[in-house]
Amino acid sequence: MTISMYQASVPRLVNALNNLSHVLGKAQAHIEAKKLDPKTLLEFRLFPDMLHMTRQVQIASDTAKGVVARLAGIEIPAYEDNEQSVADLQARLAKTVAFVQSVSAAQVDGTEDKAIIVKRGDKETHYTGMQFLLGHALPNIYFHSSMTYAILRHCGVEIGKRDYLGNP
Repeated sequence: MTISMYQASVPRLVNALNNLSHVLGKAQAHIEAKKLDPKTLLEFRLFPDMLHMTRQVQIASDTAKGVVARLAGIEIPAYEDNEQSVADLQARLAKTVAFVQSVSAAQVDGTEDKAIIVKRGDKETHYTGMQFLLGHALPNIYFHSSMTYAILRHCGVEIGKRDYLGNP
C-alpha cells in the first residue's frame, strides 16, 4: 500500500491543528476557572530566548498553510499576527484548517519531487516536495504544537497526552 502526498499532509495537518485548538480550549477554561489574566498564558515562554505561546500557535498555523500552498502551487494566505486572546488563536487555527481543506488531492498528489524553495531573508533552502513535507513542515508543526502544550502544562492547565494526540 502506498500513501499519497495528500494523505500524508492534509489529514495530518487538520488533525494537528484541531488538536491544538482543543488544547487551547482547555487553556481558556483554565483561565476562566482560575480568573487569570489571559496574557499570563499567551505571553508565557519556557525560557527567555524561546518564543511565547501565541507565537508558537501562529507558527504552527503558518507552517500548515505554507506547506499546502507550496505543494499545490498556489499563493500562501497572509494572516496578520495580531491575535490577542485564546479565541483569536482558535479562530486563526479554524481559518487555517478551512484553507488546508480547500486544497484538493489533485493539487497535492504527485508533488513528491516538486522543487520547493523557501526564502528567509537572503538565504534560500531547497527541498523536494516530500522532503519539505516530511522533513520540515510536519516536524515543525509538531514542534510548535508540543511547545504550546508544554507551556500550558507548565502553567497548570490540566491537559494530557490524549488531548495532544486527539483522535487521529
